[in-house]
Amino acid sequence: MKDGEPQAGVAARIIVCDDDPDVLDMVSEFLAGCGYQVESAANGAELRKLVPSFRPDLVVCDITMPGEDGLSLTRWLRAESSAAVLMLTAMGSTTDRIVGLEMGADDYLAKPFDPAELRSRVKAVLRRTMAPVNRQGRPPARMRIGKCVLDVETRQMFDDEGEQVPLTAMEFDLLYVFITHARRALNRDQLLELAHHRRWDPFDRSIDIRVARLRKKIEVDPAFPRILRTVRGEGYMLVPEGE
Repeated sequence: MKDGEPQAGVAARIIVCDDDPDVLDMVSEFLAGCGYQVESAANGAELRKLVPSFRPDLVVCDITMPGEDGLSLTRWLRAESSAAVLMLTAMGSTTDRIVGLEMGADDYLAKPFDPAELRSRVKAVLRRTMAPVNRQGRPPARMRIGKCVLDVETRQMFDDEGEQVPLTAMEFDLLYVFITHARRALNRDQLLELAHHRRWDPFDRSIDIRVARLRKKIEVDPAFPRILRTVRGEGYMLVPEGE
């Protein structure tokens, strides 16, 4: 595994959409070689069909395509998906880049491009859009937590096969507190207060039981948790992947 590439079992999902078969194959194979889960679409219709089932974290999309172009697809993705968008643009097409960014694209890359720059842009976009907490202090609509992906808006969680992972209301509330207070140790009383479950006794084992259940769902090895850690004498702390 190269430095900075995703770890096994936590790879982001990417769809590459381009009508040029050579570019489509090259970009798809390159990103798959970087460790990402990759699907390809030769046009807008194929992309629209793939998105609901694959639930991508990022779509790498060419702007200029016959039929539905990348700008229209970006607008659709913003309305129907929480995926980030990296646009591929023709060299010098400043207007397209500006319009694309205004429509909600997260970044752009001009053709022809160096694969190393593509990898850097993809990593930067994913780091920004899948971070536990964004710059406004609120989590993104969809984010990776350990070996799962959490959809904050629908309060649902999915594994890497796309299967829904059952999540109770209390488990979601706790997970949301950990996400919005990442890297901070929280004791039982604080967790109950922040999760708005003050009626519970902070000295019982309910929190510990639910943390254990969350670990079974999100940790690669629940016996040695890397994401939801115990801080001796203080409580529990969520540590974003890779830290």
